[in-house]
Amino acid sequence: MESRRKRSRSQRLKWGCYILLLVACTVLQTMPGLFQFGAAKPLWLLPLCLAVSAAEGEFAGAVFGAVCGLMWDYTAGRTVGMLALELMILCFGVSVVVQLYLKDTPSNFVLLAVVCALLVLSADWLFFYYMPGYAGAGERFLWVVLPSALMTAPGSWLLHCAVRRISTEFKIDNGVV
Repeated sequence: MESRRKRSRSQRLKWGCYILLLVACTVLQTMPGLFQFGAAKPLWLLPLCLAVSAAEGEFAGAVFGAVCGLMWDYTAGRTVGMLALELMILCFGVSVVVQLYLKDTPSNFVLLAVVCALLVLSADWLFFYYMPGYAGAGERFLWVVLPSALMTAPGSWLLHCAVRRISTEFKIDNGVV
């Protein structure tokens, strides 16, 4: 059996690694021109918070999703809270779906990440382009939203593998046989 101090240290190290991944994903997502294809760019924060929620459970995943959403809102210069709320709800839902219905495999996770990216980007497009009545909103959906969602797939696979590695490396063994 592990001591309480060792378990606490293990948890701090695990969440410290997740925070480092959060900072790295924020830098990758906000760096101008990096991995850009036309106006489309892959998302990095969304697959990270989804991977953490699939690995750590619904409560921790929802809180981490809200933190990722706040970071995304802040770095994008948007109204604070919209993405935080969206990511919190998505992370909770993905965690429940993974626990109850889907096997946590990389291919299932990539599919979930692309669908969630499409949902988040479509909501963003709906509220900020289509509803205000901007000209060319339909073209923006075809040339920015859809490619961005698809470009999220390779990064989500990498992030799923990284989060799984961190989660298993710092797994708490409660002495249950």
